Amino acid sequence: MRQIWVDGTVIRGHGVASGQSNASPYPAGTIAMQQPYFAALGLDLTGLHLATINFDIQPAQWRLLQADYHFPAVCWTELHPPEDFSFISCQLLWQDQAYAGYIYYPHPATKIQHFQSPSMVELLLPWISTISYGAQARLSYRPEQIQIQAAALL
Repeated sequence: MRQIWVDGTVIRGHGVASGQSNASPYPAGTIAMQQPYFAALGLDLTGLHLATINFDIQPAQWRLLQADYHFPAVCWTELHPPEDFSFISCQLLWQDQAYAGYIYYPHPATKIQHFQSPSMVELLLPWISTISYGAQARLSYRPEQIQIQAAALL
């Protein structure tokens, strides 16, 4: 399978996926709450840190073409309507080491809070103790699964 690499920067997110935001109604974090639903649907997140790394590829933007997993109408909380989720296999290259995981994509049409820029990719990966905000890294993906282009071309 052919892999393509895109450079980006680790940026601060809303802190909701990890549960770090004091304003979040999900103290355990949304990923920890969603994990049992994803497991029941066939996606095992064992070995991945239950928070996202926010990876900014600006000025480029990305869009989903074909997911490894797509789960429509997941009702994981009573605080808002069900959401659609997709997961795309990827690797993050950081300090000469590759970390395998997924692009985590709550579909914007069903996600009513916490808008994400189309240049920002949310990653579910193993814990990486040395990575921090501002880190420059590379994301590997399969071109048949996502499209990354300059913002003016999408």
